[in-house]
Amino acid sequence: MNTRIQTMHDDVAASAGAAVTHNRWLQLGLGLICMMAISSPQYVWTLLTKPLSVKLGVPLPQLQVTFSLLIILQTFFSPFQGKLIDRFGPRLLISLGTVMSGLSWVLASMATTTSMLYLTYGVVGGLGTGIVYVGVVGLMVRWFPDRRGFAAGAVAAGYGMGAIVTTFPIAASLATRGIDATLWIFGIAFAIVGFLASQGLRVPQHAALEPTAAAAASRVPNLRPSQMMKSPLFWLMFAMMTMMSTSGLMVTSQMATFAADFGITKVLVFGMAALPLALTIDRFTNGLTRPLFGWVSDHFGRENTMFFAFALEGVAMALWLLTRDNAVLFVLLSGVVFFGWGEIFSLFPSTLTDTFGTRHATENYGWLYISQGIGSIFGGPLAALLHQHTGSWVPVFSLAITLDIVTAMLALFALKPMRARYLNRQPQA
Repeated sequence: MNTRIQTMHDDVAASAGAAVTHNRWLQLGLGLICMMAISSPQYVWTLLTKPLSVKLGVPLPQLQVTFSLLIILQTFFSPFQGKLIDRFGPRLLISLGTVMSGLSWVLASMATTTSMLYLTYGVVGGLGTGIVYVGVVGLMVRWFPDRRGFAAGAVAAGYGMGAIVTTFPIAASLATRGIDATLWIFGIAFAIVGFLASQGLRVPQHAALEPTAAAAASRVPNLRPSQMMKSPLFWLMFAMMTMMSTSGLMVTSQMATFAADFGITKVLVFGMAALPLALTIDRFTNGLTRPLFGWVSDHFGRENTMFFAFALEGVAMALWLLTRDNAVLFVLLSGVVFFGWGEIFSLFPSTLTDTFGTRHATENYGWLYISQGIGSIFGGPLAALLHQHTGSWVPVFSLAITLDIVTAMLALFALKPMRARYLNRQPQA
């Protein structure tokens, strides 16, 4: 009798565990869809710069302020947004964010001045995408404390790869329908898809996590942002993410422009237009790198993975610059560049949560995510001004390459020993 009862108990426990596992993988899938729905405002921006510049009659540096506003508003308000998400739950806030992100394109289609474009595409879009991004990443590192690198990377891949399904359609729509109709049609589609996916998001209960996940969730003390920001470790991570964001966002925001200057845009590669092909490959590698390097970091260490990935981007950018007159290499190396950059969105949030705990993970990451906004200023309008002042892309690329290599060295020789000393001093939570 006792054996039968024990067997029934084991069966019930196994069923409950399977349900929990299914639920957290369902949450991962929904989060990924939400991220895909907000990816195009950033990653398709480079296709919009020329038609918007013609429509509004403004030069590139002035237009790139829109991109910087998008990233700044996406990042600088993320601590406040993270606090709201922790208080009111992810479904409500992320639903609002997806609608705002799509609506920003609809409103931008009606813009007739740069001020209107700044307000619609930059401010409304930035606030909307920021809510979704920090909310989804913060939620996933709580659902997967035993696989933080992979989970953060998987949903970040949605943000990096989401535009892979829209790059060619948007490029075609721009050619046939024009800028206004394109923004309106795709904005409505993004808002609907993101809103529907966000309705299933939930916060995990600690008791509902799998045993290994629950154990991983309690390895370090849970620090509030005010406590976290007293640690030099946080500011080192902040500086490193700023430097990597600068180099990556320079390429993201300026690629169509320097591709035209390199004579690439009118060339066919493998029978397809070189720039849309490069952007499509970039979206794929930019997405693939996030869960891949997240998984690698779960097994081989965060800082070791950072060193390899950041150095890879620096080397790829140097080769890219040296072979810039070769259209085939331009397309292929652009994918390697993004493969070495996109993983910052899995490595930094997982490292941060490993170090400062899960309870305030969303709000804590919101503070770190501000570094992306600072990087957008250096990589967006300031990089465009540097090019305009020097008349060459070589100084811009040289600066980005230097930042990549310096950050790789900091990961291995500064962050790794500092974090080891910090964790050894902490009592187990």
